[in-house]
Amino acid sequence: MIKKIRASLHEKLILTFLVLLGIFALSFTIIIKNKCLFVKNFDPQKIKFKKPNNIVVLNAECGNVIIELYPQISPNGVERFKKLISLKAYDNLAFHRVIKDKLIQAGDIEFGKKDQLDYGKIGTGKSGLGTIKSEVDTEFNFKKGTVGLARTLKYDTEDSQFFIILEDEPLFEGEYTPIGKVIYGIKVLEKIKYSRRSEYVLRPDFINTIRMLKYEIN
Repeated sequence: MIKKIRASLHEKLILTFLVLLGIFALSFTIIIKNKCLFVKNFDPQKIKFKKPNNIVVLNAECGNVIIELYPQISPNGVERFKKLISLKAYDNLAFHRVIKDKLIQAGDIEFGKKDQLDYGKIGTGKSGLGTIKSEVDTEFNFKKGTVGLARTLKYDTEDSQFFIILEDEPLFEGEYTPIGKVIYGIKVLEKIKYSRRSEYVLRPDFINTIRMLKYEIN
């Protein structure tokens, strides 16, 4: 005859605690591994834009980043950016330079391709289209989300690389060419992988695609 063993109240409480602890640990692990869990993904087809011809959709791991371009401020810079987008030159490029909560940089077409990363040269690559002149506007405020063209220490060396700032940066005003601003999806950029040791990232995250907005015709 098998005797039924009844657990004491103390034992039941311990068992309940262990089960809850296990659930919490599992949930925490899922959250840690899925960095995109609480990031909203914006569908540009469901948003009405005042100037749809100047809207760019950058798709990354955690979703879409929607950028409004400023051709009235930087016509040459915007034209270069659009040209490279039309060539699909930015697809599968690394976010090679990331400063947490401050700045991300991408656009190294020569050394930043996903299947051809060159860690020794990344950040120095060119597009093959040549450089363009700087379009510095001393009146433009570099607010959080501003997209600008990167350059060397000299002016008039802008090419394909661009940066997006994740906080207001008054020191950039009058120094860099602004080409637009993120209007949706800044949280996507805040989830881009960064390094605690360097601005340059080992095994970085990548741009999936960048496209000009095209409305679907029903």
